[in-house]
Amino acid sequence: MLVGGSWIYWGLKKKRLIKLKEKFFQLNGGLLLEQQLPSERRSAQTTRIFTEDELKKATNNYDQRRVLGQGGCGTVYKGVLADDKIVAIKKAKIGDQSQIKQFINEVLVLSQINHRNVVKLLGCCLETEVPLLVYEFITNGTLFDHIHSINGRYASLSWELRLKIATETAGAIAYLHSSTSMPIIHRDIKTANILLDDNCKTKVSDFGASRLVPLDQTQLTTLVQGTFGYLDPEYLHTSQLTEKSDVYSFGVVLAELLTSQKALSFQRSECDRNLATYFVSSMKEGHHILDERLVTEANAEQLKVVANLATSCLRVRGEDRPTMKEVASELEGLIKPKGMHPWEKDDHDLSSEETEQFLKISGVQDNHAGIDNNTSTSQFDGLHFEIIKPDEDGR
Repeated sequence: MLVGGSWIYWGLKKKRLIKLKEKFFQLNGGLLLEQQLPSERRSAQTTRIFTEDELKKATNNYDQRRVLGQGGCGTVYKGVLADDKIVAIKKAKIGDQSQIKQFINEVLVLSQINHRNVVKLLGCCLETEVPLLVYEFITNGTLFDHIHSINGRYASLSWELRLKIATETAGAIAYLHSSTSMPIIHRDIKTANILLDDNCKTKVSDFGASRLVPLDQTQLTTLVQGTFGYLDPEYLHTSQLTEKSDVYSFGVVLAELLTSQKALSFQRSECDRNLATYFVSSMKEGHHILDERLVTEANAEQLKVVANLATSCLRVRGEDRPTMKEVASELEGLIKPKGMHPWEKDDHDLSSEETEQFLKISGVQDNHAGIDNNTSTSQFDGLHFEIIKPDEDGR
């Protein structure tokens, strides 16, 4: 009777645990995920399903010392699996159903993506109180960390590396827009969501806010979501989300790479707090606010092209901005071997004095905040430079 009673007790306990896990699976959107993920993709899915115990052990029971970062969508922990593989584990906020929907959305979006410059989803766990997503661990921090390094934690990125990172990021976003089975709008492109590995290879991350765009639509009406400083003003005012919203956000990233200034900073004057408008108005007035370190080391023609490209991405009207495919193509042309791109046929490394003058820069057509939309081309011949040092305020 004692043995029989024990078997019954453990059997009932196991049954209760199974039911609890099934309950969490449903609450965490498991059924929603099964409905929305096409059956053919589910059958070919290689994403691993992790158990609760595995991820508890991997994070030392979610030790605060393992926290890599925290944001609106939850907390990211560094984890070490049983096979010693290091991963990043993202945990949603407790009791926030809207965040759970974002997690399921992220799984759906990442299941569509296979690109070397997009962070890879390794698996998930939906049998816990809050859902967990497991990603490849990217070792070298974010682009934000490197550009705005505080206390010298990271060495300053060279112009060559900045151009490489910009090109890889643009290629990844262009892939999202035009090479997946259904176009994907990231909706939160920013330097904090661009990860770097030890070789400074780019990994675009955080797809919780992303949207899949039906093939018969070019825009979506949505609640505005994104990060101030990177947010497309047209999207902000109309709630009409298009691929050009990502183009605008990438333009801010380019401005950050060129100036080493934060997208939003209260260390600057009130009218210049927003980097996008500060950068575009400076271009309009014939001033450049480039990082002085880049001016001394970079190729002047490349700086000119990237500055003009950033300005075109930051046009207020989405229809006036280039596509990400066009942006990626232009950046790729700058890093090809000499002779493979028309801009490089007369390319010469200028002295720092010549670079600072940025002589005879070509015109840029621009529409931007605070300037009449009928403004046509602006000529930047013999530009005056305003060289600024990176700001030192906190994130």
